Amino acid sequence: MLPAQGGLRYLWVLILTILTALLLFLFRSELSAPIVSQLFLLPVGVSAAAWGLGPSILTAVVSFLLYNFLFIEPYYSLMVHQSKDLISLLVFLVVAVVISQLIGQMREKSDLASRRELEALRLYELTNTLASLQDEKAIFKVLAELVQETLQARRVEVLMDARSGNKPVKYVAENLSPASKVGYGGDAILQPSFLIPLQAAQSVIGEMRVWVEGHSTGVVQMRFLETCAVQAVLALERFRLAELDTRSRVLEESDRLKTALLASVSHELRSPLSTIKASVSSLREEEFSWDSEARDELLAAVEEETDQLNQLVGNLLSMSRIEAGALQPERHWNELHEIVERVLSRMKLQSHRVSVDVSPDLPLVPVDFILMEQVFNNLISNSVKFSPENSLITISASQSKEVMCVKVTNQGPPVPELHLDRIFDKFHRITLKEKVTGTGLGLSICKGIIEAHGGRIWAENSSEGFSFIFLLPMTWEGAQPQVQLE
Repeated sequence: MLPAQGGLRYLWVLILTILTALLLFLFRSELSAPIVSQLFLLPVGVSAAAWGLGPSILTAVVSFLLYNFLFIEPYYSLMVHQSKDLISLLVFLVVAVVISQLIGQMREKSDLASRRELEALRLYELTNTLASLQDEKAIFKVLAELVQETLQARRVEVLMDARSGNKPVKYVAENLSPASKVGYGGDAILQPSFLIPLQAAQSVIGEMRVWVEGHSTGVVQMRFLETCAVQAVLALERFRLAELDTRSRVLEESDRLKTALLASVSHELRSPLSTIKASVSSLREEEFSWDSEARDELLAAVEEETDQLNQLVGNLLSMSRIEAGALQPERHWNELHEIVERVLSRMKLQSHRVSVDVSPDLPLVPVDFILMEQVFNNLISNSVKFSPENSLITISASQSKEVMCVKVTNQGPPVPELHLDRIFDKFHRITLKEKVTGTGLGLSICKGIIEAHGGRIWAENSSEGFSFIFLLPMTWEGAQPQVQLE
């Protein structure tokens, strides 16, 4: 049984041939048989050009019968009495069939050239589109949709095998009415017209299934699908190679950071440990009396170096929590003034002057007390390292709308603009490592803690000196504190 579209084509050629015969029949008395046979070739050529070889052959046969029935004596009969009329009929039939074949072949070649042009254009679009994709799901989605649109396929499935323990993934593009979808689901799915493996360099990673009208399995369509599959696999391999390259760079950077961290920590641990060991060894010698001034100095050195070790270990632990994404501040409503005073009382700065402009009347802020102590400790320590002795360090805070603005300013030299954006990066140093001690983690830890509180921190040069500025939200989950301290 012919498809609906094919049946319509054959119906149209019958109508065209009958209309031609009726028109010629009106002028039968004025037209000779040779002229009529030539005019009957017109619908044959039109059918071949418009609908292909099959309809044109039908037109030739029907024209042959109508020519004999209406225009060869005896009329209204298929009998032929004269030899010349029989020869004329046979010549007409042969010529009509030959014309049908020639024009049909020309039409098929023209259609083939158009299809190849369309396929080449689609392949070009596919290649350009795949080159910009960085996701394997998007790659197979584009492949399925382009194949379905180009071949006017009823359904296209692209199946990718499981990778890294994941489930197999299927991408579908279809052009089916609800009634046509019967047989495309469950276990009773129809056999596809094309089954194209997705062949990578080392193994088959999936397959593409295509259902087209009439289950055609043309060589041209097969070649087009294979080319599309190759382009999709190449794009996928480029994506996976890019993933591997990114992972390799991340591992290389991680290894570099670990090496830098070990070198820095080894140096920073050795100095205070050497001081502590020397002080303890000296204290054990009998020549020192328990009430001597030297004993107090050695004990102070031990205490100072122990505090430094404690700060170093605290920074390392905080950085590991920040890198692992496990830093969760234990927030409570706290006074910023109390945090600053506690930090300064512990640091006991003697080499620098400190000015505190943090009013006890400022509203409470929802912060982790211990983590904010670490932020102020690191910022003040950094200011001490990079500013001249006896210079002024200013700590100020002010309320601005729904945020608390805190500024720590020192009188150190200005920082080049090139370094301002990177000053909070791990191990980033502005001065030579030999001139300033430290692991290079303090400021990056400050940034991680402030951002964990939902705030923002930056650095800038000003007329007063070099400043660290950070903002803290004054609301906790959108609420203000229920009780204010008096």
